[in-house]
Amino acid sequence: MAVMQSRDNRTFIAGEDLSAAQFKFVTLEADGQVDLADSAGENAMGVCLAGSTAGNAVTVCVSGSVMVTAGGTITAGDALQTDAAGDALLAATGDVILGYARESGVDGQVIEMEMIQGGNVAA
Repeated sequence: MAVMQSRDNRTFIAGEDLSAAQFKFVTLEADGQVDLADSAGENAMGVCLAGSTAGNAVTVCVSGSVMVTAGGTITAGDALQTDAAGDALLAATGDVILGYARESGVDGQVIEMEMIQGGNVAA
């Protein structure tokens, strides 16, 4: 069963409606606000834990053990990236690795991952 522990959370302002973005990857934009990750393989700031409407505070996990929504079939130990909907997918060559799956899951399932800062590009 997925759990969250030893995580580092931050508060940001939502740059768009993130009220339905719980457990999805978000990106830090040039204006200092966070938006839903909308490009597969991009570098995400973290995982949204408590979303809100645009202009309001949101809680984002930037490192540690956190739950994330799977966008496909994932096996424990897989390197993860974001897809264009903010969900976690198996990282492919050239994608930014945002963390590693701590458990297996399928599309739409919330799973545990170890979020890392400054992800490397998958080879």
